[in-house]
Amino acid sequence: MFSRNPNKSQTESFSKSRRSTKRSSFREHAISKNRSERPRKPPTEETNPLSTNLTSSIITLVVGREQRLFAAHEDVLCTSPFFQAACRTQFLTTENKRISLPDEEPEIFSSVLEYLYKGDYYPKLVHNKRRNAWELETGEGGQSVESTVYHHGVDGELLKDTVIYCTAEKYGLEELKRVALRKQGLQSGIQCSTILTSARYAYANTPDTDSKLRAHYLALIIRSRGTFKRSGTMQMEMQAGGSQLFFDLFVALCNHVDDVASIAGSPRSVRTHH
Repeated sequence: MFSRNPNKSQTESFSKSRRSTKRSSFREHAISKNRSERPRKPPTEETNPLSTNLTSSIITLVVGREQRLFAAHEDVLCTSPFFQAACRTQFLTTENKRISLPDEEPEIFSSVLEYLYKGDYYPKLVHNKRRNAWELETGEGGQSVESTVYHHGVDGELLKDTVIYCTAEKYGLEELKRVALRKQGLQSGIQCSTILTSARYAYANTPDTDSKLRAHYLALIIRSRGTFKRSGTMQMEMQAGGSQLFFDLFVALCNHVDDVASIAGSPRSVRTHH
């Protein structure tokens, strides 16, 4: 699952991947940086069978530092408690029906809108009947889909599904959280440093009562501890300062060692000598 190429530039990888994998029809929703342009209309009901009522008013959303414009139906947005509240309070002016989301990443918000209209986001989960396993769909020509996204908040790459999970937490979209969680760990070629940065982001953007994504990262690091040890990233991260992530990891590793010791010491596994 991991790539140990320390010389690979994350920024270059992101820019190249965006050019090669920008295929989702819903991404066409975001228009150019020029705010004077009118946002394109949302998909029609014919192209989005999961949407049952697309007759409500259109909301314009100004997203990210680049102020990318998106458009969505009010009824669809209000599936989220966050946007339901926004449509009733100061985030929305009656005159122009506009919500500003300066801290969001446009690529992530595009996936959230795609989910609200279609029930999933690209790349979708597909069932491999031959292997009887769930996998992520591939891009055009069978190419793997870029699994990271550049996030201005951390000034680096994060796993896209992790950011979507945390965004769904903020917007109160529990089903989207379940979809994003199912896609965690299905990517390949991820650098150890990106895994750890994404784990820290997950801890910083989920409440203590929500342990599912955190548990995913703890299990992933323990399962791939040899790779992390060889990469040296874990040592550097822990020397940089303590956090809840590494305290939980320490506890999880201790529990793992205790479980292994318990199994090794069980009567069934002890060899007797006569």
